[in-house]
Amino acid sequence: MKLLPLCLLLALTFSSASARSLKVDPVTGDDTQDGVAAAVKTIARAVSLAQPGDTVDLAPATYYESVNLGSKHGLPGQPITVDGHGAVIDGSDPIIAAEWEALGGGLFRKTGVMPGTNRSYLGRWYFLWNGRMNRMGRTSKGPSATFKKVDELLADEWTYVEAEDAFYLKLPEGQKLDEASIRCPIRANGVSLSRTGAHLVIRNLTCTHVYNDGFNVHGDQVDTVFENIAAIDCGDDGFSAHETGECRIDGFTSMGNSTGLCDIGSSVTHYKNVFISGCHGHDIFFIGDTAHSMENVLVESSAASAVTIGQGTLRPELAPCVVTFKNVLCRRAPGLPGALKVNANSQLDVQQCTFIGLQTQVLGTGRLGLTESVICDVDSPLPGADAAGLEKLRR
Repeated sequence: MKLLPLCLLLALTFSSASARSLKVDPVTGDDTQDGVAAAVKTIARAVSLAQPGDTVDLAPATYYESVNLGSKHGLPGQPITVDGHGAVIDGSDPIIAAEWEALGGGLFRKTGVMPGTNRSYLGRWYFLWNGRMNRMGRTSKGPSATFKKVDELLADEWTYVEAEDAFYLKLPEGQKLDEASIRCPIRANGVSLSRTGAHLVIRNLTCTHVYNDGFNVHGDQVDTVFENIAAIDCGDDGFSAHETGECRIDGFTSMGNSTGLCDIGSSVTHYKNVFISGCHGHDIFFIGDTAHSMENVLVESSAASAVTIGQGTLRPELAPCVVTFKNVLCRRAPGLPGALKVNANSQLDVQQCTFIGLQTQVLGTGRLGLTESVICDVDSPLPGADAAGLEKLRR
């Protein structure tokens, strides 16, 4: 009988003993508990308790808080895992009628609605009317209508007056504000990673109704894994990696966001099994100086810009943005112009892909490589993406 070395045996024993399930339940939980003997109430409490090897197990409910994993570190083979089990992270709260000034004629006014003074939030702001996003024709990273004048508002519309830092809502005359079903996004991101982090897993989670990104990755992140996630109706990107974030995403749905996904800087991302639909500014946007890949992707393209690849800087000492697509089907909405755009000092390599209704634009030193792929005006029987297989990704 072959014996394990004592040091390895001790390590295995410690690993097994230290892995815990930290339970979260927003209804029955209590944050004075430790999550093991009894559930805690908030995700924030469970994350603060989590150590390498632990899993934060969420009850399948709706949570009105963000998942903040800033500076959390697992270990190789012992990640810190957040398993949503189908939970929803909702970034919105109902507006409080008593905080709004009634001006008559169905008009209401409130100052200081947005957090801080960051005016970039205005490009992605919205209100929820009966559960539906009301962007007033505005979107981040895309064309946006100017704010209406207050006296131009119609019923169920809103605007912003910068000189007053005030938002105005217009309801049908006679409707009370506390009887209207209006919500406001008050949390920036559904899931956020920041500063430094390593060996994290986020799975089985949907993020919605935040004013920034569904999944937001900043800082220096190593070996972060996302599985079976969704971002729906978010103010900016469904998924966005920045700086030197290193992410693998397997199973991602992005619907109704300003941008389906946008990865920038020196982040490195690899996507598999992705469905994108109903986005507004961009469907797919990579801009930086590193490598990215997408495999098994279905895009129902209707955003102002379909697919854009670029370095995003004029500094020649930086590496080009290199993106690889494999088995990607991007179908542009009928009659809506759009482009597969590769900017200078960037490269897109395409294998077994189909692009329907998109023009190709390769600018300057940009490069587009096509292998067993089709760019056409209508659905084509020619070899390309596995359209029938990709339909299974539709949500």
